[in-house]
Amino acid sequence: MKITFDKEKIYCGNLLLVNEQYPLRSMCNGNLMTVDPHFPDILLQREAAGALQLILSDIMAGNAIVPVSGYRSIEEQIAIYQNSLRDHGEEFTNQFVALPGHSEHQTGLAIDLGLNQKKIDFIRPNFPYEGICGDFRKLAPDFGFVERYPREKEAITGIAHEPWHFRYVGYPHSRIMEERHLTLEEYVNLIKSYRDTNRLLYLPKKNIAMEVYYIPALTEKMTISLPEKSDYQISGNNVDGLIVTIRRNINEPI
Repeated sequence: MKITFDKEKIYCGNLLLVNEQYPLRSMCNGNLMTVDPHFPDILLQREAAGALQLILSDIMAGNAIVPVSGYRSIEEQIAIYQNSLRDHGEEFTNQFVALPGHSEHQTGLAIDLGLNQKKIDFIRPNFPYEGICGDFRKLAPDFGFVERYPREKEAITGIAHEPWHFRYVGYPHSRIMEERHLTLEEYVNLIKSYRDTNRLLYLPKKNIAMEVYYIPALTEKMTISLPEKSDYQISGNNVDGLIVTIRRNINEPI
């Protein structure tokens, strides 16, 4: 089957690269939902919120882990940025707070989590690598989440190490990124080397293959061919093209 997309599709999807270099270009976050009924104002896109709830349920987190910050409007990001400049100064703010328009929180795909404590720092909540937080971190890639700003990758991400900030990219991308120790910047760049005739192959379990490849946005409309009745996802990278993910049974003909 053939599917046609407008070029604007590159600015929507789970794999959007949003950073200092690539601002959010489109507000494709209309499907927001509350991540926890105890925190009704903290929202994520529905797919990401569902995945987050599954992780917390699987590790039996109870109220040990709390959401601190999810989706932010441009107005909220401006206020947070300006307040941080006022309270902490420019150096701190440049390390931990993204410029308005360049924040992953504006996508509805990013969540800051904290260990449930009497006092929680909104900008830098405590989310250690051991205990229940460590359990969350280990399981997160199986449900589409990655720790977005790891240690020793600051020069690539442009953001200081943030062990509390998790980004939904979807599966199998999260698992590939985790296994190869890649940031989203590195992963988006890696996928550009895989095209329709040379796909990245990931085998999550017996008889299942997942194929990932890149389509550059060279024209205002793009047409791609997919197997009939295929299980697929298509995301823009917010840079210059689409990332296609196909899940298939390896015993079935392509």
